[in-house]
Amino acid sequence: MQASSVSGFKTMSIAGPAIMLLGMLMFALNDTMGKWLVASYGLGQVVLLRSLAALVILVPIVWMAGLPAIRNAEKPWMQLARVVCSTTEVFSFYYAVMYLPLADVMTYWLAAPIYVAALSPLLLGDRVGWRRWTAIAIGFVGVIITLEPSSAMFTAPAVISIIGSAAFAFMMISGRFLRGTPDTTLVFFQVCGAGIAGLCFAPFDWSPVQSGFDLGLLGLLGIVAMAAHVLVNRALKISDAATVAPLQYTLLLWAVVFGWLFFGDVPRLSMIVGAALIVASGLFIFVREQMLKKRDTVLPAIPE
Repeated sequence: MQASSVSGFKTMSIAGPAIMLLGMLMFALNDTMGKWLVASYGLGQVVLLRSLAALVILVPIVWMAGLPAIRNAEKPWMQLARVVCSTTEVFSFYYAVMYLPLADVMTYWLAAPIYVAALSPLLLGDRVGWRRWTAIAIGFVGVIITLEPSSAMFTAPAVISIIGSAAFAFMMISGRFLRGTPDTTLVFFQVCGAGIAGLCFAPFDWSPVQSGFDLGLLGLLGIVAMAAHVLVNRALKISDAATVAPLQYTLLLWAVVFGWLFFGDVPRLSMIVGAALIVASGLFIFVREQMLKKRDTVLPAIPE
């Protein structure tokens, strides 16, 4: 019996990271397909079709869970704010990858946990000590290095990238206020929000689908994104966050590989240095928060 329990534990400990890594790969594939498609089709068109494909999977799930979960969702205004942020984030990402290498855009988005840590004292009332403030400052230096301080910092793609990553950070923060809302409901709202925005913009920049391959990609885009969300949520349920959350940074590796394979992007030195600082900062902030959570269960008032 003991041997069986140990074997089961080992399987679970391996499954969580494996599922998380697969989820990150799916997100990277989704982002790569999106970059490929926005080169030929309108931004609103891609977002609309992506949302419709995701709803094909989501609607039956929501129906089985029961409509009251949608009608009676907590904090309606916070739900609306989250939808606005998620829609801004989606449009910003696809706009940014139209003009910038995939790895550059992914680097800006991976800075979101740094923004969350910086804003948490103001918006969430969290205490942030000097160690995490130092890590936050280093992360911001990494963002500036990636931007390459010059007049290019103020080009539309670079500015939109920062806006999009900030919107993603606010999405993460809003999730803290909406802990009682099921994941399926949150995803359903954000997919609907993006779909409605896509429907508004699509008629102004609609292009006929050029091939069956593109049609397949347009349909697959939302399905792959949904699969990625399911995989990540599953990984977080069967493994401790401290084990699987740092694996999100493998997104950057996939962005470099796929950017080179499909678009011929060669990482800039400034991007590599900036990304290294952002990843190191994000990992330190995460590890520090996990340490404090464990200590607070014993000594709630322990200083940072």
